[in-house]
Amino acid sequence: GTASRTASQRLLGEKEEKQEKEYEKRDEKRDESWEEKWRRDPLNAATWALILIWAGVALLLANWGIWENLGPFGTWDIILLGAGGLLLIQVALRLLLPEYRQPVMGTVVLAVILLGLALGGMFGWGNIWPVILIIIGAVMLLRGLLGRG
Repeated sequence: GTASRTASQRLLGEKEEKQEKEYEKRDEKRDESWEEKWRRDPLNAATWALILIWAGVALLLANWGIWENLGPFGTWDIILLGAGGLLLIQVALRLLLPEYRQPVMGTVVLAVILLGLALGGMFGWGNIWPVILIIIGAVMLLRGLLGRG
């Protein structure tokens, strides 16, 4: 009884130790792949850094009253327009520069949605959402016909 309990405890302890080492390996692999991803794709890292900088500058200028006379646009509209525009620039660079070529469909969809959110207040949601759907559908159709990401 005692010998079998000790043997099973030892096996259980070895199993837990083995699982812990596997978790550590997985965490190390996850950290490496995260850093590697950013190293491999500086365009994406730069785009998101620029979006954050744009948002910060826009909010700071709003605090100073710079955006007050922009008509139908509010501060968040300006932030969303800038973010959507920066994402579209990233898409253009990905399509033009072979070293940064990757699938762009998700980025295009996000950019169109951000631009739509910004323009919705100006032109009315009834007009903007159908246009967003048309643009996303057209991009998907082109992607399917051209076989590009």
